[in-house]
Amino acid sequence: MAGDDPGKSKTNAEPIDANSQYYLHPSDYPKQLQVNKNLTDNNFNDWSQEMTNFLFAKNKIGFFDGSLLKPDKSDDKYMTWMRCDAMIKGWLTTAMDKEIRSSVKYANTALEIWNDLHERFGKESAPREYELKQSITQTR
Repeated sequence: MAGDDPGKSKTNAEPIDANSQYYLHPSDYPKQLQVNKNLTDNNFNDWSQEMTNFLFAKNKIGFFDGSLLKPDKSDDKYMTWMRCDAMIKGWLTTAMDKEIRSSVKYANTALEIWNDLHERFGKESAPREYELKQSITQTR
């Protein structure tokens, strides 16, 4: 509503400290551009580093390193956590190519998306390495 303090939690009307991992700045929105290039099949390491820096700057790393787990539905922080997680899912999916985005759109949490991306793209691929070395060798 107009006039509501954006720093207040909707569940308990207590202000959320700007240093809290649950804090969302009034200028934050799900389609916010936060990396230079969208995630593709061949730029995961660079994309992941940029996204990690962005999430660290936004104080949202706890959603990815396991230190800030999803609270129970009965917990006062449940809705606040869900709101932050939805924002992070928006940030992640906005920074992906359409094909990759469609493969993660049914994930329940941002952590599930992050883990899926690391599993799919984060491993070094010996066949891909060989292919790249062959390409470099043939390039003049």
